[in-house]
Parts: sequence; C-alpha cells; structure tokens
Amino acid sequence: MINRKLTKLVVLLCAASLVFSFTACKEKSGGAVKATDDFFMYANGEWIKNNPIPPTESAWGSFNELHDKNRALLHRILDSASALKALPIGSSGQLIGDFYASGMDSANIEKNGISPLQPDIDQINRIHNSKDVMATIAHLQRNGIFPLFGIMVDQDAKISNEYALYASQGGLGLPSKDYYLNKDGKSDTIRKEYLAHIVKMFELMGEPADKAAQDSKKVMDIETGLAQASMSPVELRDPIASYNKMTMNEVIALAPEMDWDNYLREAGISPIKSIIVSQPLFFKKVGQDLAQVPMDDWKIYLKWHLIHNTARFLNNSFVQENFGFYGKKLSGIKELEPRWKRVQSMTDMALGDALGQEYVRIAFTSESKQKMLDMIHNLQAALKERIDHLDWMSPGTKAQANEKLKTLMVKIGYPDKWKDYAGLNIDRNAYVSNVMRSDSFEYQRNIKKLGHPVDRTEWGMTPPTINAYYNPSLNEIVFPAGILQPPFFDPKADDASNYGAIGAVIGHELTHGYDDQGRLYDAQGNLKNWWTKDDSANFVKRTQIVVHQFNHYKVDDLHVDGELTLGENIADLGGLTIAYLAYKKSQEGKKDADLAINGFTPDQRFFLGWAKVWRSHETPEALRLLIKNNPHAPSNFRVNGPLSNMPAFYKAFDVKPGDPMMAPDSLRAQIW
Repeated sequence: MINRKLTKLVVLLCAASLVFSFTACKEKSGGAVKATDDFFMYANGEWIKNNPIPPTESAWGSFNELHDKNRALLHRILDSASALKALPIGSSGQLIGDFYASGMDSANIEKNGISPLQPDIDQINRIHNSKDVMATIAHLQRNGIFPLFGIMVDQDAKISNEYALYASQGGLGLPSKDYYLNKDGKSDTIRKEYLAHIVKMFELMGEPADKAAQDSKKVMDIETGLAQASMSPVELRDPIASYNKMTMNEVIALAPEMDWDNYLREAGISPIKSIIVSQPLFFKKVGQDLAQVPMDDWKIYLKWHLIHNTARFLNNSFVQENFGFYGKKLSGIKELEPRWKRVQSMTDMALGDALGQEYVRIAFTSESKQKMLDMIHNLQAALKERIDHLDWMSPGTKAQANEKLKTLMVKIGYPDKWKDYAGLNIDRNAYVSNVMRSDSFEYQRNIKKLGHPVDRTEWGMTPPTINAYYNPSLNEIVFPAGILQPPFFDPKADDASNYGAIGAVIGHELTHGYDDQGRLYDAQGNLKNWWTKDDSANFVKRTQIVVHQFNHYKVDDLHVDGELTLGENIADLGGLTIAYLAYKKSQEGKKDADLAINGFTPDQRFFLGWAKVWRSHETPEALRLLIKNNPHAPSNFRVNGPLSNMPAFYKAFDVKPGDPMMAPDSLRAQIW
C-alpha cells in the first residue's frame, strides 16, 4: 500500500483498520432472547457471554477468531523463514524472513532508538522556505510517510483504462475533522489527551518539556486549520464531488504557494498534464498555510508526522506511548499485542505477496476455489433475476445493469500474477528502515504506473486477509483466501449455512456494484451516469427508507449515521436477498432440501449463518470510533437491520406484526 491512510473507492465487507468487527449488543437479562425480539442476540448472545474481549483487542468476534487462526499459521511460516539465514537474496523466504527477524530483534531496536530517522530529521531541519517544505514532503512521501496530503496513482475514475495522479486531503493525527471541531465534552477530552500525547512524543525525541508543550500546540493549530477545510466522512463517500480533474495550470492557480513543479520533480513524478484533486478547497487551504505559517512551525509539524508514522517500529518508549493514545484511549484496548503479532501484521502489509505465496500453499485448496466459483455463478444468476423483475426500473436501465453484471470480474484466493520484489533491499538491521524501504518500493511501483496500461490483474488485498471487496473502477469482486474458511465458508458444511454466510457475503459484494456509490460506475468501471432520471429518483427514494431505518439505531448517546453507512446497508440487504434466492434455487429437486439439522430448518440455518458471521462485541471506545468514522454500522444492526425487512425471515422464525424484528409495511426497505 502506498499510504496506509489513503484508499481509493473500494467498498469492503468489513472495516479492517482499528477494529476488525463490531457490534453494539448488550446482554439482556431475564432469560433467553427471542429470535422475534433481537435476532442478533438470539444467535450470538451465549457466544458473546462466553467470549470476553481479550485485553489486547478492541473487539472480539468471528473475524478476530479467524484472524487469530491465520496468525498462528503465519507465525509458523515466518519463524521458519527467519531461522534460515542463507536464502538467496530477493527470494520470498529471504525477504519475509529478514523483515520479520529485524522486527523481532528488540535489543537492536532499543539500541538504534531514533537514529535511523536522523537523515529525515536533518532534512526537515534544513527547511528555509515553502519550496523546502514541499521538497521535504515529497521526500517523506517517497518513504511512505504522508504529511499534509496524499498522492497516489490510480485508475482515472472517468477513463477507467488509463491511470491518473490523485491528490487527496490528509495531514491529521486524529481520525477525522469532527475530532478537532466538535464542542462536546468527549471531543474536548480527546483533544486534551491528543495534545498530551504529542508533548510526550516530542519529549521522547529529546525536547525539553516546555518546548514540547509549545510545539504540540503549533501542531494542533495547523491540524485544526486543515480539519476545517477537510471533507467529512459522509462527504468523502461522494465519488463525483471528489473527482476534480485539473490541468497543471489550474492546479497551480488553485494553490500557487505549493510549487507544484518542484514538488512533482522531488516526488519522482514525470511531467504530467493533469491531476485529479479530490478536495480543491483543502488544497487551497494548504497553499494559504504555506504562505502564512512560520517555517519553524512547519518543521515542528513535519517532525511530528515523521515520528507519528514510525513510532510503532521504534524502541519501546515510542511504541508504548503511541499505543497509550491510539490503542488505550481511542480504541479501549487494555494491553499491547505481543511483538510477534505486530511484526507479523506488518510483514503482511509490507510484503503481502511474498508472504501470501507461502500462505496459500498451506491454507487454500482448489476444492474451495471451485465451490466458491459455483456459488458466485448462482448468486449472479439470482441477481440477474432480481434485476429483470424489478417493478421500479425501466427496461433500458435494466439492460445496462445486466451488462455490468455480465462483465464483472471475479478474483478468488490469490493473484494469478504475483508482485515482483526485485531490487527491494531487506536486511536484519533496523526494523524501521525495512518498513520505510518497503514503503518506498511500493511508492515507486505505484508512481511507475503513469503512462502504462491499467493492470486488471492487480489485487488490493493480500491473500491472508480476512475480508472481501468490490472495486467499481475495475468492476470486480475479490475474495482473498483468508476469508474462505469457517465460519464464513466451509466446503464440508450444509448449503443453507454456507449460503447464509459466504453466500450473503458474495451477494454483499455483488450488490456494492449497485449501491449508492457503485451505481455511479458503468460496466467498464467509468464514473458515468447510465440511469434514467426516473429510475435514479426511484432508487434514491428507496434508499431513503434505509437511511431512515439506520438513523434510528442508537448506542448510548450516539446515533448510527444512515448516510455514512448507506452503501454497506444496501449491500447487506441486497446480499441477503439474492443469497436467499440463490440458495432456494440450488435446492430445487434435492431430496434433503427440507432436512432439519440440530432442530433448525434449512431456512433457519441460512439466517443463523448470516448472524454468526457478524457475532462480535467491542470496547465502548472502539464502538464510538466506529460510529463516528466508519461506513459500516455496528454488527448487531447489520444483522437485525436487513432481516427486519425480509418476509422470508419472518416466515422462518414466525415473526409477527408488532414484534421488534418485523419492520412495518410502510417502513420496509427493498431495493435489489
């Protein structure tokens, strides 16, 4: 990944940054929970009661359980690789073995301190003017550190067979603009804790306490100004608003203080004709700040983001201080993970294809791939049938929707073509240097795409990842090997359970092609309107029912944001609907289609499969972080929300009008 905070419009099955899975469930007292009252707790309450959140986690659920299982396997792979010290330079084993060994060498990390960062600190100290600021930002970005703004090469959203350079807002140490601007007591507390954290980090870098306190306020002033000019999480979901293709003359006119020519040269980017500026007002603000903020303040700001982005890879004092704020205070995690888990995760991020090759040899079978393909084809057929029978969409728009479905690309397990790491230097010396070199290598890989044909074989996740995604610019669904294991997918399980779990996940990703964002892209992946005016109005009218439904879900003092979570909620409802249809069709003519297992009918097992995928609970801090920033709703609402709209669920569990799990007719959502 070029920038761990910078992502293109890729819609995921679940969030995978600060928490892996999430829910707002609270154990009910007074006996068992009825399926008709709260299906999430009916299916998962006993599990939640018996599986407390480990002190090293912000949440615990199905994703975490499988993640731990995968980690144990990856741990064995990396231990074996790091024990072999004479592997050919540049081989997968050498790269992952030496990277992992450097991260596990705590004695060397302690001895090095921040000395590996000294060349970067020296460059920051040499800043005299705004031109130097931009050159230094380019230098840091080339090493995987993105202060002030992000830059990356990706498909041109409106010309999907060409690459373009994107510039996007960034530069904040807190999760989003609201953390800087909201006036409630909780936000005030987080800002005070953030300031104290910056102070401590500067002190660890060797600054006296009084200077560190002054410097922290200067960082906060710059970041607050950037936050005021930033888009909110809801605004960032609009791909049209974020597509602003400008000629270089227009970019220079927008923010002339940024010295774009020198910046691009220092960033290693060949002369280009245009940039897609995702947030023009933000870059206008950056230009103004470059002219107004003292150069010494920029030095302080850049040092902060250098240490902020590398603290996890430095000595224990920095690791613990970074964890104290981002882990304990923001996410509610009580204890730091063991070093091997942290280094293993970083090895996957830095060398995902090298590690992935070793992983899939052990963890993924051709049988799993074939069964997944069969299910996907069944789900595609079910979605086509749903589209063909929609009573709110015109024939012309249906034809284009079906064309998009027909041209969909499916990726399962691992890439057909592995990434080449030739030229990447990984050794057993400084861990943070290995991290920065791998980031620099991926930065160069990304930048070199300019002017070349779009690589449609590329993956946005590593094979061990427990997640899935839909990419509208490639019109593809992707299922890494990591998620194709129980409880999501079990080749030996009954069809009802598999269709309710991985089948609904497949349906979820398919539906993302037609959610409020995905529907704005055509069959070739271009940001292009292929809807009639009436069809678009009908779609929006139906989605507002979903927005209304989720706006009413509340956890403590926070409401779920129905606009922020709309795309995922549409995908959950559509995914379940077409998975159920595909399941029923797959059972036609089968003798055991109505066979009960463990007292549950096939339809009941289907819906239980969905609920168990999302079983989880989290710390209050992680839940707050999720609701304020994440496009996924808490897991109990992801289970109960779509089910409360489905007549098939009512029938399976004898849900009656007036039961909490049945939405009234007037408020019942149905889109795909």
